[in-house]
Order: sequence, then C-alpha cells, then structure tokens
Amino acid sequence: MPNDQQNPQQLSAAAQYSIDFVREQIAGKSILALTGAGISTDSGIPDYRGAGRVARHPMTFDTFMGSVPAQVRYWARSYVGWNRIAEAQPNAGHFALAQAESMGLVSNIITQNVDGLHQSAGSKSVIDLHGRLDRVKCMNCQKLFSRTSVDEILLSLNPGVSKDVTIEFTPDGDAEIEATAGFRIPTCPDCGGVFKPDVVFFGEAVPPKRVESAMEQLDRADVLLVAGTSLAVNSGMRFARRANRAGKPIIIVNLGETKADEIALAKIEANTSLVLERLLID
Repeated sequence: MPNDQQNPQQLSAAAQYSIDFVREQIAGKSILALTGAGISTDSGIPDYRGAGRVARHPMTFDTFMGSVPAQVRYWARSYVGWNRIAEAQPNAGHFALAQAESMGLVSNIITQNVDGLHQSAGSKSVIDLHGRLDRVKCMNCQKLFSRTSVDEILLSLNPGVSKDVTIEFTPDGDAEIEATAGFRIPTCPDCGGVFKPDVVFFGEAVPPKRVESAMEQLDRADVLLVAGTSLAVNSGMRFARRANRAGKPIIIVNLGETKADEIALAKIEANTSLVLERLLID
C-alpha cells in the first residue's frame, strides 16, 4: 500500500494538491508521455521492482543468442507466461492517455512496455521503445511472425506442457518456472534462423532510428509526463535528461522513487490509474 494513502483507491490530500498544481502548469501545453511497467500493474501485469518483489533482470541478449539451452529456457518460460500478457486488458491509466491524445492534449506516447496495452486502449501515436511481445523475429532473415502463430507451433511441439495461470511472471511474459528439460523450440520456417521475441533484451541496444524518432517527438513537446516508471535504466532516463536540458517541465506520476525526482517540476506519488484521468481529463 502506498505510504501516503490509507486506501489505494483514494488519492491523498497531498496527491490531489499536486494534481491541481500540475494542471495549472501544463494548461495549453503539448504533453509527451513516457510510460513504464507501473502503468500496467492494474492490468494484472507485475513490474520488475514493485513492492514485495525481489528485483531481478530477465535474460540478457548475449545469453539468449549465445546458447541454445538458454533459448530453450526462455521459450519454455515465455510459453507458460505469454497468455497472461495476451489476455491483459487496458486500465484507466491507458484509457486516460488515449482520451487525452484524442483531445489533442498528449502528442505522443513513448512506452518502455512491451504489452501493447496503449494501442489496445486506442492510442494512435505510440513508440514502442523496447518493441512488442506479440511479435517474433527471425534473427537471420529478419522476418516477423505473430506471437500467436509461434505459440501454436510451440504447442504442437510440446503438447504435454501446461500453462499454469497461478505461476508468477514478469512484464516480458517470463514465467517463474525451472523445469525446461525436453522442451522443444522452433526455428524460422524460411531460413532455419533463431526465433527471438521482437523486444529489446537487457544488454541489447534500442534501434537507433527508434530512439531518434522518440527524441524528435520529445523535442516538439512542451512537457514530459513520466508515468509508472522509476527510470532505473538509461533507455528511459535519457528522455528526462534531454527534457531537463531543454528546460521542459517534467511531471512524474509513480509509486516510489525515480532517478528523475530531483529534476522534476512535480512528483505525484500515487497510482497512475487514479491520477492520469484527473490530471489530464477532469
């Protein structure tokens, strides 16, 4: 439970005061939203560093690409956890940003999430900084496949593997299972290359053109709104640094500390599902 709230479904007086202050500061200004795992927790997708969780990093790019056993381990865990991601629905935070975009208040969304929930909520101008989990890429010929089609292949190869909905999983669909012996993985039907989810792994660079596009959108905006991310990794924090250098106001909505707290105009310590509609729409 947030330390400034008696009821997680109610905003504290401090949070409401901050919302009123921020609304005055951003009135009439173009807002770019930068979102992270915290915005999707109310959709049933856990974050990496939330309360009660032991912080851990998923498999790195080098580990995945350098070892067939590592690929087997990844796909076995992902196969079990994927349905939880695929079945997740947008929450009030996603819908608030989509509505604000339709009203011309939010110009773009840069998301560090790979769940596709902003698009499901109706947002149109979204940059998926770390890719999309619903796509799979051949690392040889670069052809893209739907995650659903790959899931069907995995099922045909591993008919005896059950998808236990009670197993803990992470924002990238990596389920907490250990027994992966005997799990079979497919290769690209066109060239036999390695299948990898079309997401940026830890240790893998975000495609430069994607970063350039995101930076261009930030440069056009008047305000940077950070929602549901601690900005613990540089791929997100660099946008806050750039906004700060340009003198753009930074507004943070997040439960817990972020690396940009000291350079923010305002920090609203509350759930994004509760704050964003009040901040942007009401």
